[in-house]
Order: sequence, then structure tokens, then C-alpha cells
Amino acid sequence: MGGSAKEIRKQAGEIVDELTRLYAQSMAHLRTALARYLADGTPPARDERAKGIFAYPELRITYKPGGPPPQLARSYGKLSSPGRYTTTITHPDLFRGYLVEQLELLLCDYEIEVTTGLSDSEIPYVYALDGSAEQDMTNTTPSALAAVFPYADLVAVGDELADGDQEDDPTSKPLSLFDAPRTDYSLFRLKHYSGTPYEDFQQFILFTNYHRYVDEFVKWGIEQVQGDGPYERLSAAGFVEIDKDTKNPLDMVNNAPWRKYQMPSYHLKAAGGRGVTLVNIGVGPSNAKTATDHLAVLRPQCWLMIGHCGGLRQSQRLGDYVLAHAYLRDDHVLDDCLPVEIPIPPIAEIQTALQVATGRVSGEGLERVKSRLRTGTVVTKDDRNWELRYSAEARLFNKSRAIAIDMESATIAANGFRFRVPYGTLLCVSDKPLHGEIKLPGAANAFYERSIREHLQIGLKTIEILKNDVANALHSRKLRAFNEPPFR
Repeated sequence: MGGSAKEIRKQAGEIVDELTRLYAQSMAHLRTALARYLADGTPPARDERAKGIFAYPELRITYKPGGPPPQLARSYGKLSSPGRYTTTITHPDLFRGYLVEQLELLLCDYEIEVTTGLSDSEIPYVYALDGSAEQDMTNTTPSALAAVFPYADLVAVGDELADGDQEDDPTSKPLSLFDAPRTDYSLFRLKHYSGTPYEDFQQFILFTNYHRYVDEFVKWGIEQVQGDGPYERLSAAGFVEIDKDTKNPLDMVNNAPWRKYQMPSYHLKAAGGRGVTLVNIGVGPSNAKTATDHLAVLRPQCWLMIGHCGGLRQSQRLGDYVLAHAYLRDDHVLDDCLPVEIPIPPIAEIQTALQVATGRVSGEGLERVKSRLRTGTVVTKDDRNWELRYSAEARLFNKSRAIAIDMESATIAANGFRFRVPYGTLLCVSDKPLHGEIKLPGAANAFYERSIREHLQIGLKTIEILKNDVANALHSRKLRAFNEPPFR
């Protein structure tokens, strides 16, 4: 503990530099061994693997205080008890900003010893496959490779720590929620589902359940990239990247093979990852869980749901907004991980930002916008045809005082709570199924034209507001348990 802020930042940077060197070394050994095996069938020597030549790097922090730990108000970057804290690290270059920030907090306020080295966990061979000419896979099979190289053993990949189900290890405490094997698993799933490099995901994430929001985001994103603002590039599903000099950028994005991907994603990139990502998760809680399961390893600053819902109150009008402050979880996809009796609290900072943004974007101000924005409970269903059980469902909605229904919002919020990622929901009423107001083709098109641009701009304005006070306010202590890992 001690030293100037500049000295502490330099020390944290040097620690991450060493993690980067160790990771690059292990990956180089693994790729060399793969190329040799694919060329002539020579497997890696057992004694080499025993030395850890394919191992993930490990970060270790030892805390032996001379007195009680300091009392800190922040929600992370804290050591609650003496001991040894460890985690394995993958892609330290990708997580550099995050790692430096977490280390700076601990180095500033605690007397700690920080060391790095190779872990006992090996990098699975599949993460070293880069498609190069030296990695011709035509004469081998995945099972043959798994017999001689480390493979992605799902026994070692799980969320027991995040779910509070991991047994205590008296010799070592976890330093972060996600270790290297869990992180790598999700990074490669993100690339598969999103149709974009996982490196392009930004710290602020919007989810939607309609592609029309994507069209509006892409048009707006291209305008931003071509302007003089903070956004540098637009990364689009189908592995398309747009910069200021790209010719016919809208055609490039629209003609890309984005339909091949289950959750096409679009990233308006800014320095330090402080841009905006839009993910079209489609319809249903399963997709919502899948996306958030994997995005959580990137430790985003927040994620917000902006999409359409059914209004459940007679007083609502098509185009009105619903700001969720509670959720009736009838989606069932997280029941085993996060029982439904556990409340999902609203995050005050996000609730306020969403309301303020709605007033600013609509031009109606906070008082007048209240006639169009209703705060209440959103019910999330896993059955799109719930109307076929109208009588039973209506009774449930009535008891819960729900004001809107969709198929994703509660799942996204619950997984945000589960993985300590701040969350929020602002929906737009597109029909009123209990009151006979359904979307007819002509009316629906007119509704979409009016509502989507404003709704998207509210989501973007909310992110702009949140960016100004992330460190001190956004990461609420209500998301943290009493025995949390130190890293956010």
C-alpha cells in the first residue's frame, strides 16, 4: 500500500505485462506442438506437459494485514479477510484495462504481495486453432487430438462460484468470478452466436428482440463513425467492419451473412471499449440466458433491455413505455441457478437514467413524459401462446399487479443479478392482448416507424448518462454477496 497513483498504475501495468508474456508463451508452445503433430503425428512429450508448457497464467495475491481491513464504501476491489487469492487468466491483452483497474484498487488500499506464474490448468487445444496452413485438420479428428492435447473438459467449466455453490478452499480464495477455462468457453461461444469477433464487444450493451432496432442502430452508427464523435468503427454481424472511409457502408452491413447467426451483434466501437453493443437476441428466455451467460465474462459495465412488450392495462396506449422496477419470473430457465423466491432488485442509478433519458429524447420533460411512461412489474413468460390459457394467466397477472408482458426482460435482469452486471429494462407497448388491441399489418408498420427510432435513442442516451458516473455509482453493493471475490 502506498506510492503515487502513477507508481501504482505502473506496477499494475507491469503485472499485466507479465501475464501477457506467460500467456503468449503458452499459446506459442501449444501452436508449435499442434503444427508438429498435424505434420508428422509427433505428440507433445509428457515431461514437457508436466512442466506446464501449455498452462494458463495465474495471478496470485497474498494479503496478511497487520490490523483490521480498511472500511471501503465501494462494491468491489475489496479484500474482506486475510489469505491467498488466485485466478487463472486468459487473453490478458483483451482484459488489460479491466485487470489494471482491479489491481490498482487493491494495490492502493492494501498491503499485498502480487505474483504471477503458470497454473495447473492447461489451455485446451481448440483455442489455439487459428486456421493457419500449419494446422491442416484433414488427417485427424477432434477425438484424436483430445487424446494427446489438453481439451475443453466441461467438468472444469461452471458457475458454481457465481451461484454460491462452490465449496471453500482453505488454501486459496477466488480472485474473480470467472477463471480462464470458463472465460475462454464463453468467448468462443460469443463469436459463434454473434457473427463478430469477441474482441469487438463494448462495455455498454443493449439487448433487443426485434431486427428493426438493428436497422435503426446501424444507420445511426454509420452516421457516428462518419462524424467527429468518439466512435471509431462499426463492427457488424457477418464479420463486417465499417470505418469513416468505407464505401456504401449500409449495403455492406445489409448484404453480410448476418442471418447465419443466432444472435447477430453490432458494435459501435470507442477507445477503451467504451462504445455500445447491440445484440438482437430474438424471442424467448432461452436466447436471453444464452447471451447473458457468455457476455458476463467480459465484465460489462451494464446491460439494458429495449424491446417490445404487451401492455396489460386498459389505460396504456400503443407506443407508451414501461420501466420495469420488478419482474414476475415465469420464464423457468434460471430456476435451478437462481430460485424464483430470490428478489431481483431494481438498480436505482439505471432506473433514474432511463427515466431522465426518456424525458430528454421525447422532448416532453420528466413531468409530461410520465403520462407515457409507467413504472411497474413486467412478467416474462416462456410460452408465447399464453393467451390460449387466458383465464389462468389473467388471474396471475392480476395478483402480481403486472403492467406488461414479454419473453426476455426478467431473464436478462436475473442473469445480471446473478453475474453482478447492472441491468435495466425499458419496453415499448406494441399491443394490448387483454384488451383486444393487436397489431394489424398496416398499423404495425406505422407504429414501428414512429416508435423504434425514439426508443433506441432513449437507450443510447441512457448509456451516455451512465458513462459519466460508472465508477462511483453504477456498480451497486446490492449486487454483491458478503463473501465476494475482490475483482468486479
